[in-house]
Amino acid sequence: MALKELNQFTKVVIIQIMLLTAAGFYPKFFSTISAQEAKIKGTVYDANTREPVFFANVFAEPAQTGTTTDEDGNFELTGLEPGVYDLRISFVGYRTKIISELQLSSTRPLEIEIELAPAGKDLEEVVVQASPFRRTEESPLSLRNIGSTEIKRSPGGNRDISRVVQSLPGVTAPSSFRNDLIIRGGAPNENRFYLDDIEVPNINHFATQGASGGPASIINIDFVREVDFYSGAFPANRGNALSSVFGFRLIRGRSDKLGGRMTVGASDLGISLEGPLSENTTFIASARRSYLQFLFRVLDLPFLPIYNDFQLKVTHRFDSGDELYFSGIGAIDNFELNLDADDSEETRFLLENLPVNEQWTYTNGLVYRHFRDNGSMIFVLSRNMLNNEATKYRDNLTDDEDELTLRYQSREIENKFRFEHTFRTDDYKFVYGVGAEYIRYTNSTFNRIFTASGAETVDFESDINFFKYYGFGQMSREFLDGRLITSAGFRLDGNSFSSDFSNPIEQFSPRISASYFFRPDWSVNMSAGIYYQLPPYTVLGYQQDGRLVNKDNGIKFVRATHLTLGLEHLLGERSRISLEGYLKNYSNYPLLLRDQVSLANFGGDFGVVGNEPASPDTEGRTYGLELLFQQRLRRGFYGIGAYTLGVSEFTSPAGGEGFFPSAWDATHIISLTGGKQFGKNWEVGVRWRYQSGLPRTPFSPDSDLVLNWDRRGQGLPDFSRINSRRNDPFNRIDIRIDKQWFFENWGLNIYLDVQNVLASAESNPQLILDRPLDEDGRPIGSGIVKNPDAPIEEQRYKLKEIDTGSGNPLPTLGIVLSF
Repeated sequence: MALKELNQFTKVVIIQIMLLTAAGFYPKFFSTISAQEAKIKGTVYDANTREPVFFANVFAEPAQTGTTTDEDGNFELTGLEPGVYDLRISFVGYRTKIISELQLSSTRPLEIEIELAPAGKDLEEVVVQASPFRRTEESPLSLRNIGSTEIKRSPGGNRDISRVVQSLPGVTAPSSFRNDLIIRGGAPNENRFYLDDIEVPNINHFATQGASGGPASIINIDFVREVDFYSGAFPANRGNALSSVFGFRLIRGRSDKLGGRMTVGASDLGISLEGPLSENTTFIASARRSYLQFLFRVLDLPFLPIYNDFQLKVTHRFDSGDELYFSGIGAIDNFELNLDADDSEETRFLLENLPVNEQWTYTNGLVYRHFRDNGSMIFVLSRNMLNNEATKYRDNLTDDEDELTLRYQSREIENKFRFEHTFRTDDYKFVYGVGAEYIRYTNSTFNRIFTASGAETVDFESDINFFKYYGFGQMSREFLDGRLITSAGFRLDGNSFSSDFSNPIEQFSPRISASYFFRPDWSVNMSAGIYYQLPPYTVLGYQQDGRLVNKDNGIKFVRATHLTLGLEHLLGERSRISLEGYLKNYSNYPLLLRDQVSLANFGGDFGVVGNEPASPDTEGRTYGLELLFQQRLRRGFYGIGAYTLGVSEFTSPAGGEGFFPSAWDATHIISLTGGKQFGKNWEVGVRWRYQSGLPRTPFSPDSDLVLNWDRRGQGLPDFSRINSRRNDPFNRIDIRIDKQWFFENWGLNIYLDVQNVLASAESNPQLILDRPLDEDGRPIGSGIVKNPDAPIEEQRYKLKEIDTGSGNPLPTLGIVLSF
């Protein structure tokens, strides 16, 4: 049987089996299985003084084995079976700490550093229950800590953090095949990412410029130790965010010998290496390349994405304990058209409207961490760059310059320095710091567009540069032997782009938080703050008639006021249930002047967001309730249940007065995730997600005008009825099965991950020309004009609506080989 005659599910599985076979993974490897041992080694420090804590108890569960630290705070646990463990660390005068779900392997010792916080003065009374769920003084709520083990095993996650967090409350995405995160009703451009304290503007391939999404992550999850995900209560040292902050903490390379890993994943092949460079210096490095272009060609899809990414971290530990590390990450992406794809109506529509895209990006940073008696200082120097190019011709049937509709080339360059000092004294914690950035943005745009106001050709070149500067401070204190924790901070941001941005006092950003444990296992929590975010560079750099029109329009920092209240109950040491209510009010959001629509409605698709005239004239509000139940791995079971009831509304003058549902107004979001570990290293996980249909804007009745369609090639949104319709609700089940083997010098993990088992379709209505079809269902000829005798400006095509949304199950047969 020919491969093209098989259904898509079967094709995917066959191709991935072929890749595994070609990589040389044969059954003969399974003949050398033998019992292996794993070990943990690390150091325990005082969180205030950074002094080693000697004679601390370190206990591994469920192995029921433990040890104590030596006079230098070091410990080592050996003779453990490979698997997942929790560590419990305790000592008189310190709060007990639980670190959950550490994956141990026979191929690599786990090296870890642990900080213990001093307990209250009354050592006889337990006032706060020990918990593996992370919280900080600055962020007692709206903070979720996610370990690498959780990310790797998540059903439907495919080792991608942006998909994994969609199991948490308040989080969704506009489509299942992209990573445009919608957090508490905010747009995708409101998220920020930090990789070991180095800011990375976008963590996705084929990044949407002006936003933060894309279809696949560039971060190698094998390098990640844990992720802190903030959906509110942002600490003062993390700025320019309105909806979320992600803090990735990476592992250090192993110090004993050279090791590595080979991976065949859902869409790429990868290899990573790690090991010592000298006695005090280690490295980790990886490279990945996609095979989607081959898969998509076999599946007869109209586009061929090709991506590569690279990651490197080199760490040097000084004898004093200070640390210096270099971290770099980059990607090269190419998006080509498959002109040989099947000639169905849906394929023809995509081929006629997709641009050819080339993009590359990198972030490099150097971090020096200096430890002092009661705290630490960090110095961060980094540079990041994005190069984005796109070209499109009318119908993409020719490369004749007369048919050119889009030629776009843009670069964003940021050079950054940040200093932070964190220290503790008695019951107080202080954080303060300053930062400066030099920005350069270039843009060369030629674009023939059509909007409700008529046809327009945009043709300009822009080259801007300016400085950013900021300062921050935060103070936290514990009362009542740790039962009451309060924090207050501020941030000041400014830049030299214009007088509307230059005075940091105008962007004064105060914030407060508090947490009170009225019982050892019950707490009530709150946070409030004012946050500011700079509009995208695409908005700042837009030119018209040789001038920066958005600068003249008085574009400003976007402002959001947050208020969050929560209640949390710990159900033992491995489970919790929490309820949080949130309210966000936005002002100064850019109004896109061509269509009189808020920028807050865009950013969930490929392309560029904000490259047009704008003014700071829309407002917004989001509010809702989030319910979370979470159980860490216990007796082989783990689970997360999340429900969100939310509203997201923004003003848009095109629709009239008042607030309208935003494009991200998902009223109900339900996510249930659970898994079970079985004997002999088998594991099964399932995730079910339900989401109310997202709003959409209907097409204009003038979409069928010949002059409109010939220039635009697709339906024209009727923004006078903005987001007045909704897509169908989305209902999806993902399943993952893992099996691991541990050998003498290497390990093997094979997994099957099937996304969208129910084949639930995501609706995506589009207008296309109503052309006659041949016997194979392929469109014939050009469009049919309904009134050919009318003047050209009144002629109309015959159109029809189709749904280009997909609903196929997506299986992944993956393999991870460690050595």
